Amino acid sequence: MTTYIFPGQGSQRIGMGGTLFDEFTELADKADEILGYSIKKLCLEDPDSQLNKTQYTQPALYTVNALHYLKRIRAVDKTPDYVAGHSLGEYNALFAAGAFDFETGLKMVIKRGELMSRASGGGMAAVIGLNEEQITDVLKENNLQNIDIANYNNPSQFVISGLKTDIDYAQSIFEGIKDVKMFIPLKTSGAFHSRYMTEAKKEYEKFTKNLEFYELNIPVISNVYARPYKQSDIKQNLVQQIICPVRWTESIRYLMGLGEMEFEEIGPGRVLTGLIQQIKKEAEPLIIKSDEIETDFKKKL
Repeated sequence: MTTYIFPGQGSQRIGMGGTLFDEFTELADKADEILGYSIKKLCLEDPDSQLNKTQYTQPALYTVNALHYLKRIRAVDKTPDYVAGHSLGEYNALFAAGAFDFETGLKMVIKRGELMSRASGGGMAAVIGLNEEQITDVLKENNLQNIDIANYNNPSQFVISGLKTDIDYAQSIFEGIKDVKMFIPLKTSGAFHSRYMTEAKKEYEKFTKNLEFYELNIPVISNVYARPYKQSDIKQNLVQQIICPVRWTESIRYLMGLGEMEFEEIGPGRVLTGLIQQIKKEAEPLIIKSDEIETDFKKKL
Protein backbone atom coordinates (compact mmCIF):
# COMPACT_ATOMS: atom_id res chain seq x y z
CA MET A 1 0.00 0.00 0.00
CA THR A 2 1.04 3.58 -0.61
CA THR A 3 0.32 6.81 1.26
CA TYR A 4 1.01 10.20 -0.28
CA ILE A 5 2.03 12.77 2.33
CA PHE A 6 1.88 16.53 1.79
CA PRO A 7 4.13 18.99 3.67
CA GLY A 8 3.02 22.14 5.44
CA GLN A 9 4.50 25.48 6.41
CA GLY A 10 8.26 25.29 6.81
CA SER A 11 8.84 23.38 3.57
CA GLN A 12 8.58 26.48 1.37
CA ARG A 13 11.66 27.71 -0.42
CA ILE A 14 12.47 29.99 -3.35
CA GLY A 15 12.44 27.96 -6.55
CA MET A 16 9.74 25.53 -5.46
CA GLY A 17 7.43 24.46 -8.24
CA GLY A 18 10.12 24.89 -10.90
CA THR A 19 8.75 23.99 -14.32
CA LEU A 20 5.37 22.86 -12.94
CA PHE A 21 3.85 26.29 -13.50
CA ASP A 22 4.56 25.94 -17.23
CA GLU A 23 3.34 22.33 -17.30
CA PHE A 24 0.02 23.24 -15.67
CA THR A 25 -0.55 26.74 -17.02
CA GLU A 26 -4.35 26.58 -16.68
CA LEU A 27 -4.14 25.89 -12.95
CA ALA A 28 -1.40 28.48 -12.45
CA ASP A 29 -3.53 31.06 -14.26
CA LYS A 30 -6.51 30.21 -12.03
CA ALA A 31 -4.33 30.70 -8.97
CA ASP A 32 -3.15 34.09 -10.28
CA GLU A 33 -6.73 35.17 -10.90
CA ILE A 34 -7.85 34.21 -7.38
CA LEU A 35 -4.76 35.56 -5.63
CA GLY A 36 -4.38 38.77 -7.60
CA TYR A 37 -0.65 38.22 -8.12
CA SER A 38 1.68 35.82 -9.94
CA ILE A 39 2.12 32.60 -7.99
CA LYS A 40 4.98 31.61 -10.30
CA LYS A 41 6.88 34.83 -9.61
CA LEU A 42 6.32 34.50 -5.86
CA CYS A 43 7.60 30.92 -5.74
CA LEU A 44 10.47 31.22 -8.20
CA GLU A 45 11.74 34.74 -7.47
CA ASP A 46 10.05 36.10 -4.32
CA PRO A 47 11.03 39.66 -5.32
CA ASP A 48 9.35 41.30 -2.31
CA SER A 49 10.50 38.74 0.30
CA GLN A 50 6.94 37.58 0.99
CA LEU A 51 7.24 33.80 0.63
CA ASN A 52 7.88 33.27 4.34
CA LYS A 53 4.92 35.39 5.42
CA THR A 54 2.03 33.14 6.48
CA GLN A 55 -0.60 34.78 4.25
CA TYR A 56 1.64 34.12 1.22
CA THR A 57 3.25 30.86 2.34
CA GLN A 58 0.02 28.93 2.70
CA PRO A 59 -1.50 29.55 -0.77
CA ALA A 60 1.94 29.13 -2.35
CA LEU A 61 2.56 25.75 -0.73
CA TYR A 62 -0.99 24.57 -1.39
CA THR A 63 -0.58 25.41 -5.08
CA VAL A 64 2.86 23.81 -5.43
CA ASN A 65 1.79 20.68 -3.55
CA ALA A 66 -1.25 20.38 -5.82
CA LEU A 67 0.89 20.70 -8.96
CA HIS A 68 3.31 18.06 -7.66
CA TYR A 69 0.36 15.75 -7.01
CA LEU A 70 -1.14 16.22 -10.47
CA LYS A 71 2.23 15.52 -12.07
CA ARG A 72 2.70 12.38 -9.98
CA ILE A 73 -0.77 11.06 -10.81
CA ARG A 74 -0.15 11.72 -14.50
CA ALA A 75 3.12 9.75 -14.29
CA VAL A 76 1.85 6.67 -12.42
CA ASP A 77 -1.74 6.73 -13.70
CA LYS A 78 -3.20 5.63 -10.37
CA THR A 79 -4.16 7.14 -7.04
CA PRO A 80 -2.61 6.23 -3.67
CA ASP A 81 -4.33 4.03 -1.10
CA TYR A 82 -4.22 6.75 1.57
CA VAL A 83 -3.34 10.42 1.84
CA ALA A 84 -2.25 12.61 4.74
CA GLY A 85 -0.89 16.11 5.14
CA HIS A 86 0.93 17.99 7.88
CA SER A 87 -1.14 21.02 8.97
CA LEU A 88 -1.60 23.05 5.75
CA GLY A 89 -0.73 19.89 3.79
CA GLU A 90 -4.00 18.35 4.95
CA TYR A 91 -5.79 20.62 2.47
CA ASN A 92 -3.77 19.01 -0.32
CA ALA A 93 -4.67 15.57 1.02
CA LEU A 94 -8.35 16.51 0.87
CA PHE A 95 -7.91 17.97 -2.63
CA ALA A 96 -6.26 14.72 -3.73
CA ALA A 97 -9.16 12.76 -2.24
CA GLY A 98 -11.70 14.83 -4.17
CA ALA A 99 -13.25 16.71 -1.23
CA PHE A 100 -13.10 19.96 -3.20
CA ASP A 101 -11.70 21.35 -6.43
CA PHE A 102 -8.42 23.26 -6.66
CA GLU A 103 -10.04 26.69 -6.60
CA THR A 104 -12.16 26.00 -3.51
CA GLY A 105 -9.15 24.65 -1.65
CA LEU A 106 -7.10 27.69 -2.59
CA LYS A 107 -9.78 30.09 -1.35
CA MET A 108 -9.96 28.19 1.95
CA VAL A 109 -6.20 28.30 2.36
CA ILE A 110 -6.08 32.02 1.55
CA LYS A 111 -8.61 32.71 4.31
CA ARG A 112 -6.79 30.41 6.73
CA GLY A 113 -3.47 32.12 6.01
CA GLU A 114 -4.96 35.59 6.43
CA LEU A 115 -6.54 34.73 9.78
CA MET A 116 -3.44 33.00 11.11
CA SER A 117 -1.20 35.87 9.99
CA ARG A 118 -3.23 38.31 12.08
CA ALA A 119 -2.26 36.50 15.27
CA SER A 120 0.34 38.40 17.25
CA GLY A 121 2.17 38.05 20.53
CA GLY A 122 2.58 34.33 20.10
CA GLY A 123 5.55 32.11 19.48
CA MET A 124 6.49 28.54 18.67
CA ALA A 125 9.58 26.41 19.14
CA ALA A 126 10.75 22.91 18.28
CA VAL A 127 12.03 20.77 21.16
CA ILE A 128 14.21 17.84 20.11
CA GLY A 129 15.40 15.05 22.39
CA LEU A 130 12.59 14.63 24.92
CA ASN A 131 9.46 12.49 24.77
CA GLU A 132 5.91 13.76 25.32
CA GLU A 133 5.80 12.89 29.03
CA GLN A 134 9.11 14.64 29.69
CA ILE A 135 8.00 17.81 27.91
CA THR A 136 4.70 17.84 29.78
CA ASP A 137 6.53 17.40 33.09
CA VAL A 138 8.95 20.25 32.33
CA LEU A 139 6.09 22.60 31.47
CA LYS A 140 4.18 21.63 34.62
CA GLU A 141 7.17 21.89 36.95
CA ASN A 142 7.95 25.38 35.67
CA ASN A 143 4.39 26.75 35.74
CA LEU A 144 4.26 26.82 31.95
CA GLN A 145 0.91 25.06 31.54
CA ASN A 146 -0.15 27.97 29.32
CA ILE A 147 2.07 26.47 26.63
CA ASP A 148 0.48 23.84 24.37
CA ILE A 149 2.09 21.07 22.35
CA ALA A 150 1.27 22.07 18.76
CA ASN A 151 2.98 19.32 16.74
CA TYR A 152 3.73 15.72 17.65
CA ASN A 153 6.26 15.33 14.84
CA ASN A 154 8.01 12.14 15.96
CA PRO A 155 8.54 10.47 19.36
CA SER A 156 11.42 12.83 20.21
CA GLN A 157 10.50 15.97 18.27
CA PHE A 158 7.70 18.28 19.33
CA VAL A 159 6.68 21.85 18.65
CA ILE A 160 5.38 23.94 21.54
CA SER A 161 3.13 26.95 21.10
CA GLY A 162 2.14 29.84 23.37
CA LEU A 163 2.68 33.47 24.28
CA LYS A 164 6.08 34.70 23.11
CA THR A 165 7.09 35.65 26.64
CA ASP A 166 6.34 32.10 27.80
CA ILE A 167 8.21 30.55 24.88
CA ASP A 168 11.24 32.76 25.61
CA TYR A 169 11.19 31.66 29.25
CA ALA A 170 10.74 28.03 28.20
CA GLN A 171 13.88 28.34 26.06
CA SER A 172 15.99 29.14 29.12
CA ILE A 173 14.52 26.11 30.90
CA PHE A 174 14.80 23.55 28.09
CA GLU A 175 18.31 24.60 27.08
CA GLY A 176 19.44 23.76 30.60
CA ILE A 177 18.20 20.17 30.35
CA LYS A 178 20.87 17.62 29.47
CA ASP A 179 18.73 15.42 27.18
CA VAL A 180 17.46 18.33 25.07
CA LYS A 181 19.44 18.13 21.83
CA MET A 182 18.03 21.31 20.31
CA PHE A 183 15.56 24.08 21.13
CA ILE A 184 14.69 25.96 17.95
CA PRO A 185 12.47 29.07 18.07
CA LEU A 186 10.35 29.17 14.90
CA LYS A 187 9.79 32.26 12.78
CA THR A 188 6.06 32.65 13.34
CA SER A 189 4.07 35.62 14.61
CA GLY A 190 1.37 33.46 16.15
CA ALA A 191 0.94 30.50 18.46
CA PHE A 192 -0.45 28.18 15.79
CA HIS A 193 -2.30 24.97 16.70
CA SER A 194 -2.98 26.17 20.23
CA ARG A 195 -5.69 27.69 22.42
CA TYR A 196 -4.41 31.13 21.37
CA MET A 197 -5.86 30.69 17.88
CA THR A 198 -9.46 30.57 19.16
CA GLU A 199 -10.46 33.86 17.51
CA ALA A 200 -9.02 32.72 14.17
CA LYS A 201 -10.91 29.45 14.58
CA LYS A 202 -14.21 31.29 15.17
CA GLU A 203 -13.70 33.46 12.09
CA TYR A 204 -12.75 30.47 9.97
CA GLU A 205 -15.82 28.61 11.17
CA LYS A 206 -18.00 31.46 9.88
CA PHE A 207 -16.17 31.38 6.55
CA THR A 208 -16.71 27.62 6.08
CA LYS A 209 -20.34 27.62 7.24
CA ASN A 210 -21.88 27.34 3.77
CA LEU A 211 -19.18 25.23 2.12
CA GLU A 212 -20.13 21.81 0.79
CA PHE A 213 -17.70 18.96 0.23
CA TYR A 214 -17.69 16.13 -2.29
CA GLU A 215 -17.52 12.46 -1.35
CA LEU A 216 -13.97 11.39 -0.48
CA ASN A 217 -12.56 8.83 -2.92
CA ILE A 218 -9.35 8.15 -0.95
CA PRO A 219 -9.13 7.76 2.85
CA VAL A 220 -7.65 10.91 4.42
CA ILE A 221 -5.94 10.76 7.81
CA SER A 222 -6.98 13.64 10.07
CA ASN A 223 -4.39 15.74 11.91
CA VAL A 224 -6.82 16.26 14.78
CA TYR A 225 -7.74 12.62 15.43
CA ALA A 226 -4.99 10.65 13.63
CA ARG A 227 -7.71 8.50 12.08
CA PRO A 228 -9.48 8.51 8.69
CA TYR A 229 -11.87 11.38 8.06
CA LYS A 230 -15.58 10.77 8.20
CA GLN A 231 -17.41 12.52 5.38
CA SER A 232 -19.65 14.38 7.82
CA ASP A 233 -16.70 15.70 9.83
CA ILE A 234 -14.60 17.40 7.13
CA LYS A 235 -15.70 20.93 7.98
CA GLN A 236 -15.46 20.38 11.74
CA ASN A 237 -11.99 18.86 11.46
CA LEU A 238 -10.60 21.73 9.38
CA VAL A 239 -11.98 24.28 11.83
CA GLN A 240 -10.68 22.38 14.87
CA GLN A 241 -7.28 21.90 13.24
CA ILE A 242 -6.48 25.60 13.79
CA ILE A 243 -6.47 25.19 17.59
CA CYS A 244 -5.61 21.48 17.88
CA PRO A 245 -2.20 19.82 17.69
CA VAL A 246 -0.97 18.01 14.58
CA ARG A 247 -0.83 14.37 15.68
CA TRP A 248 1.68 13.33 13.05
CA THR A 249 3.38 10.52 15.00
CA GLU A 250 0.09 8.82 15.78
CA SER A 251 -1.14 9.31 12.20
CA ILE A 252 1.92 7.54 10.80
CA ARG A 253 1.75 4.79 13.44
CA TYR A 254 -1.89 4.25 12.46
CA LEU A 255 -0.94 3.91 8.79
CA MET A 256 1.95 1.59 9.68
CA GLY A 257 -0.53 -0.59 11.56
CA LEU A 258 -2.61 -1.16 8.42
CA GLY A 259 0.10 -3.34 6.87
CA GLU A 260 3.17 -2.83 4.72
CA MET A 261 3.03 0.85 3.84
CA GLU A 262 5.18 2.99 1.56
CA PHE A 263 5.18 6.75 2.12
CA GLU A 264 5.81 9.19 -0.71
CA GLU A 265 6.23 12.89 -0.01
CA ILE A 266 4.46 15.04 -2.59
CA GLY A 267 5.72 18.62 -2.61
CA PRO A 268 8.92 20.57 -2.03
CA GLY A 269 11.54 19.16 0.31
CA ARG A 270 11.73 15.97 2.34
CA VAL A 271 10.88 17.17 5.84
CA LEU A 272 8.08 14.66 6.38
CA THR A 273 10.15 11.81 4.98
CA GLY A 274 12.75 12.49 7.67
CA LEU A 275 10.10 12.55 10.39
CA ILE A 276 8.67 9.23 9.21
CA GLN A 277 12.09 7.60 9.22
CA GLN A 278 12.44 8.59 12.90
CA ILE A 279 8.93 7.37 13.71
CA LYS A 280 9.73 3.98 12.19
CA LYS A 281 12.91 3.79 14.31
CA GLU A 282 11.37 4.91 17.58
CA ALA A 283 7.72 3.78 17.54
CA GLU A 284 5.68 0.65 16.93
CA PRO A 285 2.80 0.41 14.45
CA LEU A 286 -0.57 1.25 15.99
CA ILE A 287 -2.79 -1.81 15.59
CA ILE A 288 -6.50 -1.05 15.81
CA LYS A 289 -9.11 -3.72 15.14
CA SER A 290 -11.71 -2.67 12.61
CA ASP A 291 -14.53 -2.92 15.16
CA GLU A 292 -12.61 -0.59 17.51
CA ILE A 293 -12.10 2.22 15.01
CA GLU A 294 -15.66 3.59 15.33
CA THR A 295 -15.52 3.50 19.14
CA ASP A 296 -12.08 5.07 19.19
CA PHE A 297 -13.14 7.88 16.85
CA LYS A 298 -16.20 8.71 18.98
CA LYS A 299 -14.05 8.68 22.12
CA LYS A 300 -11.69 11.26 20.61
CA LEU A 301 -14.65 13.44 19.64
